Amino acid sequence: MGATLSVEHLAHLEHGRGRGVAYGRTLAVSALRPASDCVIHAAMSDRRFYVTTPIYYVNARPHLGHLYTTLLADALARHYRQRGFETFFLTGTDEHGLNIERAAAERSVKEHVDAIVTEFKATFAAFGLEPDDWIRTTDPAHIQGAQALWRRVRDRGYIYKGYYEGWYCSSCNEFKDEAAPGEAPICDIHQRPTERVAEESYFFKLSAFRDRLLAFYEAQPAFIQPDARRNEVVSFVSANLRDLSVSRVSVKWGIPVPDDPAHTMYVWFDALSNYITALGFGNDARTGFDKFWPHALHLVGKDILRFHAVYWPAFLMAAELPPPRRIFSHGMWLSGGRKMSKTPDASGRSNAIDLGMLRRHFSNDVVRYFCLREMAYGQDGDFTYEALIDRANGDLASGFGNLASRTLTLIRKAFDGAVPNAPLDAPPDAREAAAAIAERFAAQQAAFLAHIERLALSRALESAWELVALLDKHLSDTAPWKLTGDPEARPRLATILHTAAEGLRHLTAWLYPFLPEATTALWSRLGLPGRPAQVAPESLSWQRFENAVVSDGPALFPRLDKTAIMNDIKATTPPVAAPPASAATPAAAEATAASETGYITIDDFAKVELRVGQVLEAERVPKADKLLRLQVDVGEATPRQILAGIAQHYAPETLIGRKIIVVTNLAPRKLRGLESNGMLLAASVGEQGRPVIATFAEDVANGARLK
Repeated sequence: MGATLSVEHLAHLEHGRGRGVAYGRTLAVSALRPASDCVIHAAMSDRRFYVTTPIYYVNARPHLGHLYTTLLADALARHYRQRGFETFFLTGTDEHGLNIERAAAERSVKEHVDAIVTEFKATFAAFGLEPDDWIRTTDPAHIQGAQALWRRVRDRGYIYKGYYEGWYCSSCNEFKDEAAPGEAPICDIHQRPTERVAEESYFFKLSAFRDRLLAFYEAQPAFIQPDARRNEVVSFVSANLRDLSVSRVSVKWGIPVPDDPAHTMYVWFDALSNYITALGFGNDARTGFDKFWPHALHLVGKDILRFHAVYWPAFLMAAELPPPRRIFSHGMWLSGGRKMSKTPDASGRSNAIDLGMLRRHFSNDVVRYFCLREMAYGQDGDFTYEALIDRANGDLASGFGNLASRTLTLIRKAFDGAVPNAPLDAPPDAREAAAAIAERFAAQQAAFLAHIERLALSRALESAWELVALLDKHLSDTAPWKLTGDPEARPRLATILHTAAEGLRHLTAWLYPFLPEATTALWSRLGLPGRPAQVAPESLSWQRFENAVVSDGPALFPRLDKTAIMNDIKATTPPVAAPPASAATPAAAEATAASETGYITIDDFAKVELRVGQVLEAERVPKADKLLRLQVDVGEATPRQILAGIAQHYAPETLIGRKIIVVTNLAPRKLRGLESNGMLLAASVGEQGRPVIATFAEDVANGARLK
């Protein structure tokens, strides 16, 4: 018997309400109907899946951000391949542009990129990641395909030659808007001044696509996810879409513009085209464009969403090609609540996560689980070694690993390793308890799959771990170890252990994409044929075991010695040494003198970026008496969300339209599950410290900087 279940039923399913299923009855999910805003595929019968990561810029070594996106893509590819989808997983490297030229230093640019690409490939392989293809923008086939896309856009009248003068960030390969006349804007991503560029350039008519893009976003509401990111993109496109400079004459390391080799193609036009050149567009080296492109899912960090959600679909529309099916923008990794940086903190240490240190102390499955569990849907994640150890010891060693160990040990002890089936003469209460667990698994299966469909992998893992806890509680409540010496209790014991083993079989198949090494080992130890990679989760039903004999083996997840690991990490990553006194600059000497007197220097003050903001929206945060959530225009492409503890003193409606002062370069912070990107300034008045918001007597432009 099958059950037809939809995402609307998740709240009901996840709590396992509803009973009355007779034990032994086959439970399965024969049709899964996620809500329309949650699906990746328009028709599940068209079983193809194409997932991409950004191609990684080789101006620096691989880091946690690169690892996470590729790990996310790897888990999704394994999941859909496991379910029988024809799957293609693409990653690669972006190897052109001014910053690459500069990073090459004393060796040739090609030698530099080859060395970094080799390190990227070795790093991903060491973590067990298995892409189907690795594209490089220096590949001849990619160059041919990118030039074919350029010609197609140009021949349709969307590229023209002009002259560009503006501020350019070579690190993110993007022109930045001027904050003040004649003043170099600071790149909001790399926190360094931009460079003035003035040269002949080809332009793409991006402004011609404003209405088409907005109509497309409205018609395809699931194109950009999560919704908050979609809203940011819609706001940007609605506000001001200007033509885009798409070539440089001062950069030579790149793809020549077709029919005008004095110009080099804009690195993002070049890089974004990899998603179709890897499938054979414009070249004969690869095939698969017609097969896979209609099913494309791009995974990107929120810092590069605009390129993928605005520029890329516009390029494709201009070329009369369909946009990708979906773009998912995940959060960024923090560490200890702060943005990761190699710059030392007050203790003299960097808070960046060292991939080599992860390989030294943690298994690949532990790293995979932590990353996929800790990064919640659409939110930033916090990665520390301590938190990783706690999750490994809690969820994996004491949770899933301990459940497996208890079950296999009891089966070996009580039934000589043969997995028992529930006999017909089992006591009614044992049969009823087993039936309830079987029903809960069938219901949770739909929830688990629906979470993965909407890319909420953290929630999928939560739903699976609810079942780990359910089985663990079942063993604790029934205490099967007390029954092993009682012949009359064997029907009850067999029913308990069959339930635990069958639950483990389901979980092992479900969790294969997340824990491929441990689940493959556990599947074998359960005496099951084949591999979990070959078992589609939706095909599972509660059933009998046929001649399965369990085997022994090492702990799936040995407990980690937190003290020893943290001591080793600290010992092998010593504090960054301060510069010698002889190297002190006048500015450093001034800072030292200032700190001794209690004063700050002008450089200290300059670090704080104060800008004029206008409150566009204001509302109370549910279940938080003191917090207001504000949407504030600080002169950027999209408004900022700021949380302020002023709800007891200001009604939300009184703030809308008010000009305020905002600290705009504070690291983001989460409060009540919401991210705050800035801080408003207010005076503290009276004994109770009543806040009074700082504002202006004259009209000042949004985004103007206070000096």
